[in-house]
Amino acid sequence: MTVEAVLDIASETIWTIIITSAPLILLSLLVGLIISIFQAVTSIQEQTLTFVPKLLAIFIGLMVFGSFILNTIVTFIENLWGSFGEFI
Repeated sequence: MTVEAVLDIASETIWTIIITSAPLILLSLLVGLIISIFQAVTSIQEQTLTFVPKLLAIFIGLMVFGSFILNTIVTFIENLWGSFGEFI
């Protein structure tokens, strides 16, 4: 196994992690921004107010983007196991 092969696997792994986590992270960021603006406008400074909406948004995001995330991870694992013979 060459250094280039290891670097290719590592870069593909990092890219897969970024692609699969981006929808939920962006959704959480958007909900947090909306709640922060709401808190600034209404002068409500409750720390726990952001937790529940973010949690609900992530659960809904998992229901919406779950199949995409699962298909991306399964494709990555199938490609990795499919080329396992080349690594030995």
